[in-house]
Amino acid sequence: MKVLVTGAAGFIGSHLCRRLAETRRCEVLGVDNLSDYYDVALKRARLAELAPLESFRFVQLDFAEPEKYSALHTHYRPDYVAHLGAQAGVRHSIEHPAAYVHSNITGFLNVLEACRARPPKHLVFASSSSVYGAGARVPFSEEQAADRPVSFYGATKRANELMAHSYAHLHGLNVTGARFFTVYGAWGRPDMTPIIFAKAICERGPLKLFNEGKNLRDFTHVDDIVDGLMKLLLYPPPPEQRPTPPYRIFNLGHHRPVEMRLFVEMLESVLGQKARIELLPPQPGDMVETCADLTRVQAAIGYAPRTPLEVGLRGFAKWFREYYRQ
Repeated sequence: MKVLVTGAAGFIGSHLCRRLAETRRCEVLGVDNLSDYYDVALKRARLAELAPLESFRFVQLDFAEPEKYSALHTHYRPDYVAHLGAQAGVRHSIEHPAAYVHSNITGFLNVLEACRARPPKHLVFASSSSVYGAGARVPFSEEQAADRPVSFYGATKRANELMAHSYAHLHGLNVTGARFFTVYGAWGRPDMTPIIFAKAICERGPLKLFNEGKNLRDFTHVDDIVDGLMKLLLYPPPPEQRPTPPYRIFNLGHHRPVEMRLFVEMLESVLGQKARIELLPPQPGDMVETCADLTRVQAAIGYAPRTPLEVGLRGFAKWFREYYRQ
């Protein structure tokens, strides 16, 4: 099976590429533009981990460039496409919205157009819990309206879902979206909470807790996310069981939200150091609580997260100390 993965040098993308390549049933082509949104050295280090895998190849390319991406898709002829590439970051989207339009809107349109021209068996794309926004009821279920995102990043991800639905309706494209909930683990992004907090703890700097640390997050280990992606991507429903149009959306989370103050205490424990906590008011664009309703995805693919937060944080702390030499 030939699988094309965008965002292959990213956090989740690199983990998915490894899992696919290690199955030995998949030939994996990873695509990434290696943007400098965060340290490119980390992205190259992830790729270096993948390089020894015989079933993995990498191409540096921006999927927001239509001619280049279309030519790659046509030449490679993937059986499956996992579109995980995106401009990420809730707070960054407030100051740099154009970057999100370029990657998340124009880029996703290019991926859809390439798939329309030569349809794969299945397209799975990354969405986010940020789509739920204002008025969402906890736990977040896929049946909720998700029409009032509180960040521009969330708005672009909701736009992706609507774009995908229209292509499924108009062109019969078999497509599934996965809404990720606060993913953490080894090789994580440095703009995300676990690494920001771990650096603050180890370097004795101030650890900023917005909303005085009262926000709750549904931390989900990257291994559990990849488990769900593998099942969604490679085992779509047969044609006779597909919805009309052939479009689905699922939460991939942990369903056990943790208050940020408790998260810091757990991180202090695995790192063996105390934090210098600075309590701050709420941050614009932040959600007070996230929690995934997993009813739909459990019924569809038997998804069940297996990594307790305390176990996942121990593995994260080990990688963090080794990579950042802390």
